[in-house]
Amino acid sequence: MNLLSPSPAPGTAVEQLGAWLSADAPAALVIETSGSTGSPKRVVLRRETVLASVLASAARLGETGRWLLALPSSYVAGVQVVCRSFVAGHVPLLVHGLDLAAAVDRAGDDAALFTSLVPTQLHRLLDRPEQVRALARMHTVLVGGGPVAPALRRRAADAGVRVVATYGASETAGGCVYDGLPLDGVALVIGSGGRIRIGGPTVFSGYDGDPTLTAETLVDGWYLTSDAGRLDEDGRLHVLGRVDDVVVSGGVNVPLPAVAARLLEHPGVAEAEVLGVDDPEWGTRVVAFVVGATGAVDLREWVAASHPRAWAPRDVRHLDALPLLGNGKVDRTALRELA
Repeated sequence: MNLLSPSPAPGTAVEQLGAWLSADAPAALVIETSGSTGSPKRVVLRRETVLASVLASAARLGETGRWLLALPSSYVAGVQVVCRSFVAGHVPLLVHGLDLAAAVDRAGDDAALFTSLVPTQLHRLLDRPEQVRALARMHTVLVGGGPVAPALRRRAADAGVRVVATYGASETAGGCVYDGLPLDGVALVIGSGGRIRIGGPTVFSGYDGDPTLTAETLVDGWYLTSDAGRLDEDGRLHVLGRVDDVVVSGGVNVPLPAVAARLLEHPGVAEAEVLGVDDPEWGTRVVAFVVGATGAVDLREWVAASHPRAWAPRDVRHLDALPLLGNGKVDRTALRELA
């Protein structure tokens, strides 16, 4: 079964996934990655792989119920919302225009409610009182597709919203690490160069039509991610960013995710993304894109107060909103074109 662009209408895709889950014949699902940092890839997931993820997620959350679909059903996070709901015995509810409150009203009180969001969606929902009330009715809100800023988690907690930060990829059938800890059955190690490697029953079968990339990425049953990370003394994963997100600017190594994380701590910054672009003087120029009311000099000083001054962005672009892909992730390609 293919879930590739152009994707079917949400209702049609939900019906297709329900039929796929209940089919007797073995079948694979082909999902296209977001392509947020490059060309999309076609990921092959077996039915047992998706179900292993669904069951492991339910075990970790400690409850099952009805899921509200606020993400595209053509991407893995949306697929998992649909599958979790069907496996729990409930038809998933579609969220239109990020109006979670309307979907919650349709849900009734017959089951625990869950949803899955990306950080930008959660941030925008928390700015709307009627949506905050809907979020607070959720048993759990899974948030993935990017780092969850501590300030965002605090806002959610203060509003009575239970947030679980997830880490994973299409290649792992979605989120397989919850709040830094792998789901049951998921193996997690840090390989050479700090690269995160993931094994276990939720790992994909390969890339459709690309055996070379499959051989490079899927090694002895381990998925070699593009992310760097570390494990703390409790075995909790801390994702440091993509392995190629450390750039050399003026002869200094600058970890872009650390700069973005610092910007998000500024009280005047609502959203932030940081990229490195080619520059004849610096080799790579660090460019920050921010949503919020604060000046470029102020932000440079803010970063330099906690990190080496060489990490401070040399270029700050103020935007009304960060450009997003269809799955809610930041469109880094569009930002690179702006830079």
